[in-house]
Amino acid sequence: MKLLSTILFISVMVSTTVVFDFKSDSNFNKWKVVDDTVMGGRSKGNLILNEQNNGVFFGTVSTENYGGFSSIRYTGMPVSTKSKTHVLLRVKGDKKNYQFRIKNENNLRYSYITEFKTSGEWETIKLFLGDFYPSFRGRKLDKPNFNHSEIEEIAFLIGNKKNESFKLIIESITLE
Repeated sequence: MKLLSTILFISVMVSTTVVFDFKSDSNFNKWKVVDDTVMGGRSKGNLILNEQNNGVFFGTVSTENYGGFSSIRYTGMPVSTKSKTHVLLRVKGDKKNYQFRIKNENNLRYSYITEFKTSGEWETIKLFLGDFYPSFRGRKLDKPNFNHSEIEEIAFLIGNKKNESFKLIIESITLE
């Protein structure tokens, strides 16, 4: 008796939802820079579009005067997270650590955050939504991790507890 084996390949299409694509989204002006100057700090962040229509978040972080962070925020949503499990960031960084932050409601005082490290090359960073933990002013809150059906705000933040310059080039943010 001859055993025949059949290999079945199943192609699964993963649907993605664009949260923001700097190359095609006309709402660039909805991004806002928020630095530690709101608390008396001395950090200075900027956000521009480069010649390739990528967002460039750059500047300096200063720990002077109890400062230590720079961020950019976008509130041009909501975007549904139903049937989505990951955030995909298409970025080119400077080998530094950054946070990606989300809120399910714009008026929340806290954000859900996770950290990522950039390699210095173009890369797609995949972040699991269930790993985003609630945090307020650098303190982890005693609440469940992100488990909501939509996102109303996204943000990038750098705050590595040291004086440093930074540059993060962002092409797109999608949900998968």
